[in-house]
Amino acid sequence: MRIEDVYIWDINARWLGITPYQLMENAGAGVARTIEEKFGKGLTVAVFSGTGNNGGDGFVAARHLSFENDVTLFLVGDEARIRSEEARHNWEILKRLDFVKIKVLKDSAYVKSLDLSAYDVIVDALLGAGTRGEPREPIRSAIEKINEYAGKTKIVSVDLPSGYPSQIRVKADFAVTFQWDKEEYEGFERVVVKIGYPKELYHLVGPGDAKFALRKRGEHKGQNGKLLIIGGSGDYYGAPYLASKGASYLVDLVYLAMPSEPAKRISDPDLILRPVEGKNFTKKHLEGVLALAEKADAVVIGPGIGLAEETKEFVRGFVRRCEKPMVIDADGIKAVAEDLSVLNGKTFVLTPHAGEFAVLFGVKPEGSLIEKAKVVKEKAGELDGVILLKGPYDIISDGKTWKYNRTGNRGMTTGGTGDVLAGLVGALLALGNEPLRAASVGAFLNGLAGDMVKEELGENFTALEVAKTVPYAVKWVMEF
Repeated sequence: MRIEDVYIWDINARWLGITPYQLMENAGAGVARTIEEKFGKGLTVAVFSGTGNNGGDGFVAARHLSFENDVTLFLVGDEARIRSEEARHNWEILKRLDFVKIKVLKDSAYVKSLDLSAYDVIVDALLGAGTRGEPREPIRSAIEKINEYAGKTKIVSVDLPSGYPSQIRVKADFAVTFQWDKEEYEGFERVVVKIGYPKELYHLVGPGDAKFALRKRGEHKGQNGKLLIIGGSGDYYGAPYLASKGASYLVDLVYLAMPSEPAKRISDPDLILRPVEGKNFTKKHLEGVLALAEKADAVVIGPGIGLAEETKEFVRGFVRRCEKPMVIDADGIKAVAEDLSVLNGKTFVLTPHAGEFAVLFGVKPEGSLIEKAKVVKEKAGELDGVILLKGPYDIISDGKTWKYNRTGNRGMTTGGTGDVLAGLVGALLALGNEPLRAASVGAFLNGLAGDMVKEELGENFTALEVAKTVPYAVKWVMEF
């Protein structure tokens, strides 16, 4: 797991109702338990806490250790700077305790004069994984002071040695890190303790994933994604329009390539229409559409595109030659199902429902969530791409891991919500997300928008209402 995943899990845990207070309590208790298991009880312990959440874990550890040990807590910094509610809550508890000695060290002069020779254990809860660069004063002096006792006193860090990965870091005997080891951590001993994350968080898509996926990159037009959507046929203009509408709220520019007949029925100033001659896409349109794809960061192909033989040939030809990340949806899936070799070496997301999945692979995903996920993961691995299986719970896999999404409701069986989903996944690809995250977060946002519409209108609504609710879903995520 990566450090980024810690933030995602914390946000998603809160979404499930697991409070930051619970996680901090479990983390601090885990640190205290590990110290007593390794070194016994009746210890003289110094806990050095900063003003962030790592310091908050230290406050909790100090309280747990105080039951059978002699504890002094050194707060390095100003108590007015204790940032989070949960850290402040635990600081206020400590201040009410008579058997924990508290010393506030506001500047480095106080720190430099300390004598720590009487302590059996020093706990380092100064800085967490979110800090960048070399530590500043007075934390820097506290790290140097702790290091004077390296080799003489047991030094235990909370999550990671403060200052890591810079050269100014605590020389800990070991760190107590939480729930799982992090792939960025190396060069120091670690003990992993569980802090109450449920198994769901390995697989469930939530607002944490969405927050990271929706980060904007630039200040200028076009820097936050350009998406090409290819679809429509005969009289079918609704599907590609719905995909484009949903996407238009996430990226800067949406190009919509459509046959000129259905394109006549669209007049939306938020989209850049690129009509091609005729009623259907055929091989004669291939070069022109490939040239359009060159300008885009990602492509969605398939919504409403139809199943004319010449159109299926166009789709396969396009997929074989397009070098951009692609979402292949609806009739596009049926076209590539006839020759899956066109996907070799491509970056893509397929978005089948159960019936389309059976067309692609000859098997229908059935049984429990885990049984379905196993099939989706296996087939994604065979194709070396991402599959988003749409259903009451959407299941997403890249062949290595799998995720599931449980936003959405029965009202979303209405036609067109799958087109909105394809547009959202394409937009997230255009924003630079890897396909697994783009597909997972696209499913989450689509379902969330649908849930918001249901709250207002009940279970009878249209896909256009879902598309138009996307900005409200994004706002909810960013404020969560």
